[in-house]
Amino acid sequence: MKQEAFYDYTRIHEYMMGMRPLLEKSALFTDGTDDYRIPSEPDPGDEVRIRFRTAKNNVDAVWLCYGDERLKMKVVEQDEQFDFYETSLRVGTERIEYYFRIATGRLVCEYDRSGAVNIGGAKHFFYLYPGFHVPEWSKGAVMYQIFVDRFYNGDKTNDVLEDEYQYICFHASKATNWNKAPDPFNVAQFYGGDLEGVRKKLDYLQDLGVEVIYLNPIFVSPSNHKYDIQDYDYIDPHFGKIVVDEGEVLERYDEDNIFATKYICRVTDKRNLEASNQVFAQLTKEIHERGMKIILDGVFNHCGSFNKWMDRERIYENKEGYQTGAYIAKDSPYHDYFRFEPEGNWPYNNVYDGWWGHDTLPKLHYEQSKELEEYILSVAKKWLSEPYNIDGWRLDVAADLGMSPAYNHEFWKKFRKTVKETNPDALILAEHYGNPAAWLKGDEWDTVMNYDAFMDPVSWFMTGVDKHSEMYQPEAEGNLQQFTDTMYYFMADFPIQSLQCAMNELSNHDHSRFLTRTNHKTGRVQHLGAKAAEEDVNMGVFRAAVMMQMTWPGAPTIYYGDEAGVCGFTDPDNRRTYPWGNENKELIRYHKELIALHKSSAVFKNGSMKIIKDDENILAYGRFTRKEQYIVIINVADKPEEITISAWELGLNQRGTLLQLIFSNEDGYSTAPVEYKMEHGRFDIQMQKYSAVVLKGIDE
Repeated sequence: MKQEAFYDYTRIHEYMMGMRPLLEKSALFTDGTDDYRIPSEPDPGDEVRIRFRTAKNNVDAVWLCYGDERLKMKVVEQDEQFDFYETSLRVGTERIEYYFRIATGRLVCEYDRSGAVNIGGAKHFFYLYPGFHVPEWSKGAVMYQIFVDRFYNGDKTNDVLEDEYQYICFHASKATNWNKAPDPFNVAQFYGGDLEGVRKKLDYLQDLGVEVIYLNPIFVSPSNHKYDIQDYDYIDPHFGKIVVDEGEVLERYDEDNIFATKYICRVTDKRNLEASNQVFAQLTKEIHERGMKIILDGVFNHCGSFNKWMDRERIYENKEGYQTGAYIAKDSPYHDYFRFEPEGNWPYNNVYDGWWGHDTLPKLHYEQSKELEEYILSVAKKWLSEPYNIDGWRLDVAADLGMSPAYNHEFWKKFRKTVKETNPDALILAEHYGNPAAWLKGDEWDTVMNYDAFMDPVSWFMTGVDKHSEMYQPEAEGNLQQFTDTMYYFMADFPIQSLQCAMNELSNHDHSRFLTRTNHKTGRVQHLGAKAAEEDVNMGVFRAAVMMQMTWPGAPTIYYGDEAGVCGFTDPDNRRTYPWGNENKELIRYHKELIALHKSSAVFKNGSMKIIKDDENILAYGRFTRKEQYIVIINVADKPEEITISAWELGLNQRGTLLQLIFSNEDGYSTAPVEYKMEHGRFDIQMQKYSAVVLKGIDE
């Protein structure tokens, strides 16, 4: 919205006559942080003070607007540059949506989460949910995602054996070369990474500055990704511990040529399962002793055809301690856990609902079985409790769970109640694409993996490539208008507390590595080859993206190996091994510096954010509180830019000083201090091509 749209002729006449200044639109500000909403996360019955900032002596009146109410605000504080208006309201139990109306002379405008808009234009409201609290530790927490099989092999005695079983027509195998790129679509190819490998690398993760470890699924499963869970009650012995390696020869075939051989006992023998759970308990204990947290992947929408409830491969048939699977007998106690085809010859022509049609991923039918619902809730509770004490759940395809939207919300309400009763400080973080607002009302999820308000817009703006490396749109690269419009639009879907702990990733197990996206090559690894993912990458763009990740609102989450320069197209090439011994050590040091900066100030955890310059290819934004101010500037152009930044609107002194904390470009980075002097609230800076910088306001 252009500022001219707010002017009226009376106001312009008064300005020309020197009677009053024009509206300082850039001074208008509020959000849901502690400086502007007190308390920022109120409980029902609390009195909440809400503040709004304007330029000093610049406006005539400000109103807080919600429902049919219009509360006139009063100036409660002034400093050299700003007036701070305030009003109070007592909250009940219902959500409150609010915005502001500002009047000066005959000019009236409104202010919502996208900024100042014409009268009647407010639609991106501020949300207040009484009683909605997220764990304080999760706000801005530095997370590290590990795809366990590819991280580090700490115990070679638990490795998958050659031809141990066959799954989806692939024979289980162990890669003999740790540094070899994964074979396309081979979910039965293993590299040997395990929980002992994670434990042995805790020193590295702690030194890097990691606060939270997020593990992709680790429960019993025949695949390397383990999103097809076989048993929710136990850690997979190939990730945990194999203490017994003997037993019956079991050979079963079906029409899909899926069979299990003599070694299948390794992951069904209770001695191995119990030992593996003990390994995990010891890992979580050590993680907690280091002051770190751990989150597990909860795959509750579907399970695997190997699951003891379905048992399509007949692994558990007639095995002591296990009941008959739903695929084997119609009178199985697990029959109602799944939805089979209607009446016909048992087993209903072998047809049942699979997630997205995958018969190896039977969809769980909660609406048919109260026992299933209670079981999964008990699973959530089990791993949050002694002796495991995990700190939260990442929920796979969470919006898909159940057979209807109504039940989906019903289940997640029960899930939240179970989780928070077990550990009130546990985090509930969902995988979700699209608007998450329906689940972020304080009674279901805490937050989401932030695709729409981080990964997607950052990828398009900085590389012009989508998150799968399947499309390159040159017109999107460096397009600040598209970036800011997208960010404002999708960030408005989040309550402030959910935004502060949203998982901000550049890469993950489902999408291409960000470093690969910088080379503008599009396609799949089976067509382009693994080497192409590493060619012509732009380290300057990647460093700038990491700087944004570590300074943007949310929880910056590193996908294992990104910090070491790992490349890769989308799944499965994005699941390459961590390059121990071949790391890009300069890039690791760069991550370490930025993580330390991120953790050095509460500004980056729960402070305000404001975009202060959005010229083509140049983005500048502030992270600030009333006491501390930082500026981040990013140039994604292939040419240097001389720019002027107006920074007074962050609360900086009009003639203050800015200190450069870290600078990056194509060649590397520097932490050498450089000072910039402001005049009239502005300063000039020369930005090299593909560069980024963090500046801090310092007291004179």
